[in-house]
Parts: sequence; structure tokens; C-alpha cells
Amino acid sequence: MQKTRAQDRTQDPGESRVTCCTNVPQRKNTEPPHRIMAEVEETLKRIQTHKGVIGTIVVNAEGIPIRTTLDNSTTVQYAGLLHQLAMKARSTVRDIDPQNDLTFLRIRSKKHEIMVAPDKEYLLIVIQNPGE
Repeated sequence: MQKTRAQDRTQDPGESRVTCCTNVPQRKNTEPPHRIMAEVEETLKRIQTHKGVIGTIVVNAEGIPIRTTLDNSTTVQYAGLLHQLAMKARSTVRDIDPQNDLTFLRIRSKKHEIMVAPDKEYLLIVIQNPGE
């Protein structure tokens, strides 16, 4: 018997667009932790150099930011809200198909584009200017 989750599927009116991707293959992790951290740092630096990127945030499974390039108040606001949104999106994807999972979430508004890449233990959040 499959378990289902009750969902509040209300949506605020507005001009924002949300895109979910669910079929991107995940890479298996077999490398030592210090090597993984070096790779993460290198990836974050590379992302930050892209034109239009405002900031990056890494959030743990509890929604607590553990790495950021933004100021504290902005980081806390984005981390808390996007963690909730990503968990709701993941739950919705699983309600539709219990064997599926959320792999990417993209939100575009007039001012910003926010990309969220969820993993088992972390979320990577990238905020950028959509026109650049």
C-alpha cells in the first residue's frame, strides 16, 4: 500500500514561473570526504564566476545554511523559504509518482532567477539576474 501526503496546492497569483526537473541522473559518491569538499569548493567558486550570479547558498537537510556568498539576513531568508519550497516540490513529485524524485527546481521572476539543486543531505541554491 502506498502512502500519500496531504498537500496544500494553492498558488499565489503572479508572474513568476517555476520549473521542476525530475529525470536527471544522480552521480554515485565513492570518493573520500576531503576530496569531495575540495570539489564542492571548486564548483562553488566556478558558479560564482558566471555572469549574472548574485550568490550561492548551501543548505543542510534541516534548512540551515552552511556555506554562503551572501549577507546573513539574505542567506537566512532564502535558505528557510527555499528549503520549504524544495521539500514541498519533492513531496508533490513523489505524490504524483512514488518512484520519482525532484532533481532540480528553477524559479524565474521579474528580478531574479533562483535555481535549487537538491541532494540527499544538502540543497545548492544559486541566485542570479535573469537578463544576464
